[in-house]
Amino acid sequence: MLLPLWKSFQSHILSKKYHNGLEFLSFLPSSSFTGIILFFLIHTSKNICFTNILSYSILYLQQSKGELFTVEKKSNHFSGQLGFVLAAAGSAVGVGNLWRFPYLAAKDGGGLFLIIYLILVLTFGFALLTSDIAIGRRTQKSAIGAYTQLRPRWKFLGILTFLVPVLIMTYYAVIGGWITKYAVVYITGQAQAAAADDYFTAFITSSTSPVIFALLFMGVTAFIVYNGVEKGIEKVSKWMMPVLLVLVVVIAVYSLTISHTDASGQLRTGLQGFLYYLTPDFTGLTVPRFLQILLDAMSQLFFSLSVSMGIMITYGSYVKPEVNLNKAINQIEIFDTGVAFLAGAMIIPSVYVFSGTEGMGAGPSLMFVSLPKVFSAMGKAGTFVGILFFVTAIFATLSSCISVLESITANCMEIFHTSRKKTVLVLSAIYLAASAVIALGYSIFYVEVNLPNGSVGQLLDIMDYISNSVMMPFIALLSTILIGWIVTPDYVIDEMERNGEKFHRKKLYCVMIRFVAPVMMFILFLQSTGILS
Repeated sequence: MLLPLWKSFQSHILSKKYHNGLEFLSFLPSSSFTGIILFFLIHTSKNICFTNILSYSILYLQQSKGELFTVEKKSNHFSGQLGFVLAAAGSAVGVGNLWRFPYLAAKDGGGLFLIIYLILVLTFGFALLTSDIAIGRRTQKSAIGAYTQLRPRWKFLGILTFLVPVLIMTYYAVIGGWITKYAVVYITGQAQAAAADDYFTAFITSSTSPVIFALLFMGVTAFIVYNGVEKGIEKVSKWMMPVLLVLVVVIAVYSLTISHTDASGQLRTGLQGFLYYLTPDFTGLTVPRFLQILLDAMSQLFFSLSVSMGIMITYGSYVKPEVNLNKAINQIEIFDTGVAFLAGAMIIPSVYVFSGTEGMGAGPSLMFVSLPKVFSAMGKAGTFVGILFFVTAIFATLSSCISVLESITANCMEIFHTSRKKTVLVLSAIYLAASAVIALGYSIFYVEVNLPNGSVGQLLDIMDYISNSVMMPFIALLSTILIGWIVTPDYVIDEMERNGEKFHRKKLYCVMIRFVAPVMMFILFLQSTGILS
């Protein structure tokens, strides 16, 4: 009776790779005196066989007394590498890829911005993304629990990280509602109305329509998260992300085939717009302008990769031990950057054909003001393209919104020890109300606040500024200091090499996380808060 049980327990112990005593202790009953004794014996005995015998003996005594040996594990996991990559890529590929990346590329010298962004993705973005995912899997906890386990005194960093998605969630469903509204408009044959100059303004200043669409989008998001990781998030991501990729490719290819002759008789083609997008523009390039492009690319990286907001830590905690994190992270980088590039190839040629270089200065209004005009100029084909575009945007926004709510849910489940369903129901009620308030921020609750970066913002802009421009760079700065200098990069490296995989970019990671990233984050924080202007 003794021997089979001992062999079973021994097999369980030897099948795991414990990085330190505290990780092993997490598998023991936290309030059990015998668990503490077992931990002590494991780490004081020099004889592994003797240690295993003692371990089994104490376990056997526990069980014989009716004291259950409980193992606290994540109740949800991604089924495998593909599920994790698609879900993480879904989080990374959001509305920022579809509207923010193209207008920044157009504003910041086309190909020059692309080159800088790609370099940052492979260095700076890689370091932050790797840290978040590795910390999540190693600790098996979300942001607050993960940072507390790293260093108890740094629990505050986990709380700050938790607050970022809390703030983002107040307005993300509102933006999703705007996109859904435009998709409905195009599907119902009202494309010409959407191209009117005052259409978007009239819509967001309404006291009913933006609220209805925001609540609808929030409801769908909550329903998916309610169904869990594998049956909800992963299941949706597995079909939604491939469809999104196909739609982006189709629209991008179509954009290259269009042409238009303006009133002056000048012919512009989609291919010319594509070359405008790819060609680096060094005209008037000065050191201050280069730094601005660099900072724009870094801020887009935050927006795109979902780093420094706890999402990737949470998703990392759902990754099974056998998954190769090196390959997974590479695939996420490729997917996210590829979609961002295709978004530019989809939008910039179209805008160039019908609006010329002047249309590139549309900025954030590109999606809701400029593009409907472009679709209108395409004629009947524009309605179909508009449907494809806004459906694509819905998928991109929904995947990101799901990840934001999941991060909040996971942290709350750990903090309050509640079930997923109960947690999601409570959060849904909170964020349905919050979404309604933010949606009314352009009508009933309209305010104008002068922000430190020089802009004037309403409720949505205020939430976005606090979360993206202030908190995320600050969190990234602190996390690079924690990982690079206090915990040391070996903590992440060990996890990346957990199953014997080779961490090919190990040296690059060490240099970035210790030296380059902290400096870049400090500069970005000063710039985004208006201190460095």
